[in-house]
Amino acid sequence: MNRKFLTAWLVAFVVWMGGSFAVHGTLLAAKYATLPNLYRPMDTQTQFMPYLIGAHVMLAAAFVWIYSRGVTAAAWMGQGIRYGLAVGLLTTPTYLIYYSVQPLPRSLVAGQIIGDGVLIVVLGVVTAFMYKGAAKA
Repeated sequence: MNRKFLTAWLVAFVVWMGGSFAVHGTLLAAKYATLPNLYRPMDTQTQFMPYLIGAHVMLAAAFVWIYSRGVTAAAWMGQGIRYGLAVGLLTTPTYLIYYSVQPLPRSLVAGQIIGDGVLIVVLGVVTAFMYKGAAKA
């Protein structure tokens, strides 16, 4: 692990945590609140914060690590968008799986897919920016 990787990992973690809070903790919060039987009560959620943080640490590490192994001499912006779209196609369909086994409202699932899809593309661009000029031959 070099300094560029560690810095990109930290930045991706901060952007991912902040973006996830914006999508799930703010934009979709009211929809989650209508499903108290499916989610933990608000007053107990803070005790599980270490798991949430740990998950985002791992997600950001894997995201940056995969990008760092495949970065090319292509324009960084396009490369970041493509990478974000590819990872988004791997991750956001999970919400369709949840939808098929849990009684979730279609509007919540759509918000999850759109919100996280946009966030993953932003993360791709941010990561590509962090690796700008570090293309492999």
